[in-house]
Amino acid sequence: MSAIPNLSIDHFGIYVVDLDRMIDFYSRVMGFSLNDRGETATGVEMAFLSRSPEKHHQIVLAAGRTADTPSQINQISFRVDSLADLRRLNEMLEGEDEISELFVTTHGVSWSVYFNDPEGNRTEFFVETPWYTPAPRGMKLDLTLSDEEIYRTTEEALKQHPEFMTRADWGKAAVVRMQQAES
Repeated sequence: MSAIPNLSIDHFGIYVVDLDRMIDFYSRVMGFSLNDRGETATGVEMAFLSRSPEKHHQIVLAAGRTADTPSQINQISFRVDSLADLRRLNEMLEGEDEISELFVTTHGVSWSVYFNDPEGNRTEFFVETPWYTPAPRGMKLDLTLSDEEIYRTTEEALKQHPEFMTRADWGKAAVVRMQQAES
């Protein structure tokens, strides 16, 4: 049996109700650029957005979802570089009228800000922590604390779990699990 080729997540598509509204939101609030917009042979209007000059699109918005059809997305997650970036995004979102259900949490493996976009698609901004504990997990996160306080309080809480370990140790164990799964 041949090994499965390497895969990585590259982009995602969302069926939307109001294409222009969603282009505006993902451009204005999240910094994506509209690279292309057009219609398929079957008449579906689509928009292609990206934040990377190397990627034609990271998000595809496709018209066609009816207003009475709820979002089918569990979550769309965006990694950010630092707690400072997470704070800045949270502050931006606090002033955004078109989102709902804004909340912050730590999962142990990440510090996260969640919200629903204008059409109810659950979205997450997150920063990875240097630790691992089993998922799912949600604990209170106070972004008004300093980075040092957030690191300290998160680590103290996580160390109470018997499976607590560093992310590096978890990664080593994951390599072994994945190798065993291949054989």
